[in-house]
Amino acid sequence: MDPDSVAKAFVEHYYSTFDANRANLAGLYQDGSMLTFEGQKIQGSQNIVAKLTSLPFQQCQHSITTVDCQPSGPAGGMLVFVSGNLQLAGEQHALKFSQCTCHDVPSDANTTGKLLCVQ
Repeated sequence: MDPDSVAKAFVEHYYSTFDANRANLAGLYQDGSMLTFEGQKIQGSQNIVAKLTSLPFQQCQHSITTVDCQPSGPAGGMLVFVSGNLQLAGEQHALKFSQCTCHDVPSDANTTGKLLCVQ
């Protein structure tokens, strides 16, 4: 599978999971993963999911506009940039969003496809 297809499949999975149940994103992060959210740096799977589940909205729907990816590092990592719209329940207008994810290099079956960092 080519990198663009992998990135698009991951993005679809990530945002559909985010929209349905953010707590289920825990398996996509590692202890070394970092989320930078509005200047705040949050590290580790449990802390990241705690932040995402504490956001001040319960229901949302992401609409992806772009997915751009490129290789990252000599060992096969991937950098993925996503942009789109975020519709919150009860709001008339969607919010614009962007996210950059760095995917780790599969070193064993326990880390394949997990996020190394998210910004």
